[in-house]
Amino acid sequence: MKYKIYLKWILSLVIIFTVVSSVALGELSPKERIYDFANLLTKEEKMELENIANKYSSKRETDLIILTISDSMGKDIIDYTEDFYDEKGLGYDKSHGNTAILTIDMKNGDIYLAGYHKAEKYLDDYRLDIIRDKIAPDLSKGNYYDAFYSFIKTSYKYMGIRPGVNPENILFKFWFQVMVSLGIAGIAVGIMTYNTGGRTTVNAGTYQDHTNSKIISRRDTYLRTDVTKRKKPSNNNNSGGGNSRGGSSGGVSRGGHSHSGSRGKF
Repeated sequence: MKYKIYLKWILSLVIIFTVVSSVALGELSPKERIYDFANLLTKEEKMELENIANKYSSKRETDLIILTISDSMGKDIIDYTEDFYDEKGLGYDKSHGNTAILTIDMKNGDIYLAGYHKAEKYLDDYRLDIIRDKIAPDLSKGNYYDAFYSFIKTSYKYMGIRPGVNPENILFKFWFQVMVSLGIAGIAVGIMTYNTGGRTTVNAGTYQDHTNSKIISRRDTYLRTDVTKRKKPSNNNNSGGGNSRGGSSGGVSRGGHSHSGSRGKF
């Protein structure tokens, strides 16, 4: 009898431990952010992108989602993306919360990017247009991992820049910031070197004989002014170059969720 009681206790402890471990592992494992239904990535690439998306999503408190499909089931890519957001309840902070999503339709060669809640503010239509133009060439070449990586990193970068500011402004370029820092450091070193070296007491007038030196004559001669007019070249491309033709296309999903947007081709 005692043996059976001990066995029941052991079995109960094993069951409890298994349940607790499963719950703990579920909480520790990152949520899915890479939905590669078109099988464009290897298992290793998908796992690596999941880790990268988890890292940068946490830093911006916004889920960075990638969705690839081979069959849109007759839906337009915008409708498909909106329905996916509504049905999945995507969001970092809550269901239907902060989300930036990139959708690729392989059958029709469509690209669509959308930003919800915080991402709608920081990744507006204009910024999403820029991101789309950045990743379209890699998508056209079949470099899907590179394109998805660029989407995640660029979205993360832009969400760290105040809304309403051009994120490609030279002031935000790393190389420019380095050059400015080096320039300021060089000026500071030059000033310190000048001050520590003492002042020079000899100048251009030290050995000049003012009694015998004088200006003989002064003359200003004006020749002419030339003005050349040149016609400004027209720019008919309003949405970027290459195969990424398209434009801004934000809106409201059928679930009532407002978002920014940018669509195009690759």
